Amino acid sequence: MKELLNQLNPWWEDNYEINFKIREKYIPQLVSLTKTKEVIFLIGLRRVGKTTLLKQTIHKLLKEGIDKKHIFYASMDMLAFNTLTIYEIIREFKKLNSIPNNEQVYLFLDEITSKEHFNQELKNLYDLGNFKLFVSSSSASALRDKGAFLTGRVKYIEIEPLDFKEFCLFRNYNLKSSEMYLIENYFEEYMEIGGMPEYVLTKDPTYITDLVNNIVLKDIIAKHNLKNNELVFDLLKLLLERVGKKLSYTKLSKILNLSKDTIQSYINYFIETYLFSKIELHGKLNEVIKADKKFYCGDVGIKNVLVGFRDKGAIYENLVYNKIKSENPKYYSKDGFEIDFITKTKLIEAKYGQTMNENQKELFNKVKLKTKIIANGYSFFLDED
Repeated sequence: MKELLNQLNPWWEDNYEINFKIREKYIPQLVSLTKTKEVIFLIGLRRVGKTTLLKQTIHKLLKEGIDKKHIFYASMDMLAFNTLTIYEIIREFKKLNSIPNNEQVYLFLDEITSKEHFNQELKNLYDLGNFKLFVSSSSASALRDKGAFLTGRVKYIEIEPLDFKEFCLFRNYNLKSSEMYLIENYFEEYMEIGGMPEYVLTKDPTYITDLVNNIVLKDIIAKHNLKNNELVFDLLKLLLERVGKKLSYTKLSKILNLSKDTIQSYINYFIETYLFSKIELHGKLNEVIKADKKFYCGDVGIKNVLVGFRDKGAIYENLVYNKIKSENPKYYSKDGFEIDFITKTKLIEAKYGQTMNENQKELFNKVKLKTKIIANGYSFFLDED
């Protein structure tokens, strides 16, 4: 155990330097949260960069002079930890570094939901005091099902795939206003590759197929004891081919010859693992319940690898959705005409290389919101929120 813990925490014995690209979108916030009491949960797609951000936060703490022996990292899904509780692992860490109970330590625990009773154990650590906890999870369902113990003690931060500015940073592209033609090229590349950090660096499509297979086979099929692997993948591809299109569970059930309830369950599993998001009609509750849903992929690179790089309009719309996702957008429809997104303060239509027809324009102009945006190129992704 001593050898393993030292391997996981190389800063205990050596100078710790990192060669990861810094995601300034998150690091300042995470560092500021080291001074709060809350348990910080990093959530999001597998391999979206949660582990890297934990280690970048550790690096910042070391630079700020925090005692290196008081910073602990481990991934809870390691086989060596299977028979140990979280408390027992932390006890070994404190014993190894001779840390008394009255001294604060910083705990960075990856894939925390691998531990069956993680919620109660985290509550116990929180209540004991002198533990600052940063944890990660790739499963929304595990947090929902077991989160009651942590009510009022947690702050969730969803880590998103790289945005366009981050994509350019990772690809070492300079965004110069004097070279707009190059920015157009970079954005076309972004539309194709998406924002999964390792894929952006390697451009190896097998990375994406391996990622999706891991999520579907381990986090969905194995976890929920599903029997027909092929139908799960068929539904996944159907949704990928139809991002941004209105869909009903009834129509999907007919296509795949599965019950409506089964289709709904499978889609919920996709959403819980951050592969997809669902949006609903903007309107009265009875209208919303009856209306079709629209689905967007967690990252367009996944869509393009699995079903091909085509329908740039849908890909662009998906990217617009991902940018405004935190604003809880819905789609707007009236008299058979639609606007892509409406939030509390904005109306947004995504039109990549296209223009609105007259009926859309009329509907767009009638909606009484101060901020109305027609997103039609890379500039939408360079504007500050």
